Amino acid sequence: MQVVDYLNLVPNWLVLLIGVYSVYSIATYIKRVQFKRKHGTKPIPDFPDTGILGLKFAYTLLTKKKKGDLLDYIHDNLEHTRTYNANLFGLPIIMTTEPENVKAMLSTQFNQFSLGRNPHLRIMLGDGIFTLDGEGWKHSRQMLRPQFVREQVSHVSQLESHLLTLAKHITKNKGRTFDIQELFFRFTVDTATEFLFGESVHSLHDETVGLYNDNELITGFAEAFDKTQKYLGSRVYTQSAYFLVDGLAFRKAIKKVHQFTKLFVNKALEMSSDELEKKSQERYTFLYELTKSTRNPQVLQDQLLNILLAGRDTTAGTLSFCFFELARNPKVWHKLKQEVNAKFDKDDLSNITFESLKSCEYLKWVINETLRLYPSVAANYRRATQDTTLPLGGGPDGTAPIFVSKGSTVAYCYYSIHRLEDYFGKDAKEFNPERWESLDKLGWQYLPFNGGPRICLGQQFALTEIAYVVVRLVQMFPNLESRDERPYPPMKACELTLRHNDGVYIEMSA
Repeated sequence: MQVVDYLNLVPNWLVLLIGVYSVYSIATYIKRVQFKRKHGTKPIPDFPDTGILGLKFAYTLLTKKKKGDLLDYIHDNLEHTRTYNANLFGLPIIMTTEPENVKAMLSTQFNQFSLGRNPHLRIMLGDGIFTLDGEGWKHSRQMLRPQFVREQVSHVSQLESHLLTLAKHITKNKGRTFDIQELFFRFTVDTATEFLFGESVHSLHDETVGLYNDNELITGFAEAFDKTQKYLGSRVYTQSAYFLVDGLAFRKAIKKVHQFTKLFVNKALEMSSDELEKKSQERYTFLYELTKSTRNPQVLQDQLLNILLAGRDTTAGTLSFCFFELARNPKVWHKLKQEVNAKFDKDDLSNITFESLKSCEYLKWVINETLRLYPSVAANYRRATQDTTLPLGGGPDGTAPIFVSKGSTVAYCYYSIHRLEDYFGKDAKEFNPERWESLDKLGWQYLPFNGGPRICLGQQFALTEIAYVVVRLVQMFPNLESRDERPYPPMKACELTLRHNDGVYIEMSA
């Protein structure tokens, strides 16, 4: 009688709601059991000891990320068992290093997965090519594709003035140890802003090399942009708890970056069609060309910031790791110098072209090997838009398909895939450019620029800039030595893109 009285206190709407939810849950469960049986899926092994609600796992990841060995921790756990079920902040997440699973998400089952990262990045990047899915993404890609045709990416001569400033900084450090990564990040923000906005921030200009830059908004931009990347990287790694990564410093940095971008967008929109055409004939500028596709200031700002993120940090990180390895491997450096000296006359820069850079075989091997060991985007993820499957990872031997429920996150790690001995040999963790003599036909085992419909639009642009900088520095500073005595492999800062955690310390001279 007492139980009945208690039940009478429960509102009818709540009883109905519980009933509907129960029926829905049971129906979903039955539907998924049938789906799994139909597709022959098998259970995925659980990642060892993630703790209650995955909080222990989350703490481990964040601790490793801060220390700089997160990617090596992931590789050590996924090298042999390549697919795991895990829990992160109470939500399930599948982790995989199976190339076939990556191929499915990025290509053959592309429409069954989304980015799932818009809320994490939108605060800074808005609605751009790296935050949008569906029709919004398609429209962005169609709008941006013409900006990366060969005529644009082949103009290497635009890099030279910035490279000469970079050379001044290297020259001033003759006979001394210095961090070349810090210089590369300043160099690439200078080249990227000139390409995108038509005007460089000249972050390499300072009194130590007799150059000055007194525009406070411009000089503060590079520092603010760096700060936002650290916050955004942490927001992505914390997944559903991204909103906890916030703060006044983050908001101030975003405001400064947006103010800077608006300054150039407004300047472009104030120009007449004739003025824009005249500017375009003088020199290619990404922003001016983009205004021919849209006059919406918010769209222009969002797309510019998306491309700046991709074009600046990825190139700087790759150059940094490249010279880190070249300094550690004098035989490779010597062989690279031989090829550069044979191919190019350092007194005639006109022979360093898009075509001639692509024809340098050993240079290509060096860059490929750098991107293999240190992919710019070391890890990524997708979110299932429907109940689906992935081809591998299930069962005791990992060869059966796995079930992926709608809304589930699947994380994949290029850093680990690029180190698998099955594809790259017993020395997969070592820097060995010669391996590329027989590795030209790799498929989904090597993805430094993503794959499928979302493959990087700026791939050739980035490779050309990296190659140009390497060639010119080889010509100008043939003497290179490592000044880093820390253990190998290096600690890596894993933000939105990959960089050396502690800097790249070398000595370089003419």
